[in-house]
Amino acid sequence: MTATLVDLAELVDRHWRAHGRETPLDGLLLTRADRPSGVIRSVYRPSFCVVVQGGKTTMLGDRSFRYRAGQGLLASMDLPVTARITEASAAEPYLALSLAIDPATVAALLSAQAEVLPPPPFEPLRVVSLDPDLCDPLARLLSLLAIPRDLAVLAPLIRQEITWRLLSGPLGVTLRQIGLADGHAARIQRVTAFIRSHYAEPLRVADLAALAAMSVPSFHRHFKAVTTMTPVQFQKQVRLQEARRRLVNAEDVAGVGYAIGYESPSQFSRDYRRLFGTSPGRDGVALRAALASEPLLP
Repeated sequence: MTATLVDLAELVDRHWRAHGRETPLDGLLLTRADRPSGVIRSVYRPSFCVVVQGGKTTMLGDRSFRYRAGQGLLASMDLPVTARITEASAAEPYLALSLAIDPATVAALLSAQAEVLPPPPFEPLRVVSLDPDLCDPLARLLSLLAIPRDLAVLAPLIRQEITWRLLSGPLGVTLRQIGLADGHAARIQRVTAFIRSHYAEPLRVADLAALAAMSVPSFHRHFKAVTTMTPVQFQKQVRLQEARRRLVNAEDVAGVGYAIGYESPSQFSRDYRRLFGTSPGRDGVALRAALASEPLLP
């Protein structure tokens, strides 16, 4: 019997209650919220997010992406975003899943295609209606969370099937950006992933341009076209969002600032206040007090 959106909602709800946001399968995240949220800041990885109940709006710069039950959002690279859960209630909570996309799997599947297509345009985020054929493999993947013995063996096969179906559907043009190693989008993705992994280190734009195999002017132009920000702004956003995550479990504000790469506590506090609207110390207290009340996005 083919799975439906209702089946996915039941599975997400059940496994969120069992595991919370982080599931035993690396790269599979679940979200549940019983009321609309305030602004949620996050850094998306290359991933496919499906809303199975409720609705959400994601913002990249001044671009807005609205999606609700039965729709999915594909992120083709690491991107700092802001979002709000817009439709959620105790009777019908917001339910969503997010599955990380492996660029190597995309590249392998692309190499198996006989047809050679032209490079796709930049499209870091895209929303589409969920292909009904995806419900069944997504349901099978979620069901494996209750069968640890089968998870390691069967999950990679189902993830490959999901990636293939995404490539074959309306998101295929966007997903191809992840697998085309020589495309501009894939080069920028390498840089955003590098910045995310080395956010606390001093970074030189010339070195980032070399990583992307671009001239500095070309790199600046393509980076901002995709991410809506400069490399320095991107690194700062990643640093500060990591700081906010750390403040949930730490009261030493200066220590958090140093850990994420700031040499000046006062500069850390100024940048933090500019992004989040309050000081890191005050925000840390509020975050710890309201830990269970603000959902985290996949």
